[in-house]
Amino acid sequence: MSAVMISRKVRKWEKLPGKNTFCCDGRVMMARQKGVFYLTLFLIIGTCALFFGFECPYLAVHLSAAIPVFAAVLFLFVMAMLLRTSFSDPGVLPRALPEEATFIEMEIEAANGNVPSGQRPPPRIRNIEINNQIVKLKYCYTCKIFRPPRASHCSICDNCVDRFDHHCPWVGNCVGKRNYRYFYLFTLSLSLLTIYIFTFDIVHVVMRSVEDGFLSALKETPGTYPFFFFVLVCFFTLWSVVGLTGFHTYLISLNQTTNEDIKGSWSGKNRVQNPYSHKNIFKNCCEVLCGPAYPRYGPRRCVLPQIFHVQKTTAPLIPNEHTPDDAKASIGVSAEQSCSPEDLPPSFIPPLASPETDAEASVAKDNSH
Repeated sequence: MSAVMISRKVRKWEKLPGKNTFCCDGRVMMARQKGVFYLTLFLIIGTCALFFGFECPYLAVHLSAAIPVFAAVLFLFVMAMLLRTSFSDPGVLPRALPEEATFIEMEIEAANGNVPSGQRPPPRIRNIEINNQIVKLKYCYTCKIFRPPRASHCSICDNCVDRFDHHCPWVGNCVGKRNYRYFYLFTLSLSLLTIYIFTFDIVHVVMRSVEDGFLSALKETPGTYPFFFFVLVCFFTLWSVVGLTGFHTYLISLNQTTNEDIKGSWSGKNRVQNPYSHKNIFKNCCEVLCGPAYPRYGPRRCVLPQIFHVQKTTAPLIPNEHTPDDAKASIGVSAEQSCSPEDLPPSFIPPLASPETDAEASVAKDNSH
């Protein structure tokens, strides 16, 4: 007679609500819609591959060998910032537990009082003061929390993000408190790489045109055929990426987010000023770009306690003197767990010891003395 137990490892990020996907043991966090992100990778890698394959050999010989080296450094930095932005947690706020949501609902009902039938209940807002400025905290009906200042709910990822800037499909992730600086460095470095490639594409064609003429250079040199592709891609990239970098540089100098700028949260109407601005461009840039690295709000990468399903058997669940030795060996709990106690969810309650176990422990302690 024995008890059969089946266990299953449950990762914490598998329990997270929302519409995010996780890879590499929870280290990579992205949105589910990643098609445009793959297009971004294709455009950057494809353009740079053509540049290194057709332009750099001629420029390295006839102009300088440092041209492809500097382009490679810029390319690697762009890819590092893109992947860092796309694969990181932007600052997703955890949702309220059922007990916390019930308590918040009771507080709201007690504060609003009895609302007569047919009348609209008052908005769920809390006011706090930041730098002598009243800031409203809005209630999220999905996450069941009062969102912190500057946080907003992303409809695509279905999560509240701290210091929410915007959801960028080009990077396949939200841009928030934890990855905004990497997003800005990505746009800035991509702008420099685009200008660099576009400039030396023109230099390449001009140098060949001086030698053989423009038309003969196009006919006799296969390496100049990608020129029109470069011009088309780089032209639109210059207007879009460089313009985006300039816009975010303006936002950083004012310590604003794209979401706040679109909504006009600190437009100056009704004497509402930005309480997060230091009234100094240098201080604002240092806070956004050189501030501390913020920890992840969501659960850390660990394994929750295993879930056991005990099948009905004829063997007693508690061994006694009449239980065979082979049955005693199969009875018990051997839960594999790699989490520390503080990592466990609040709803996890460890099994309490039975009175018989406590009595036996006390008797053994007395006998030892």
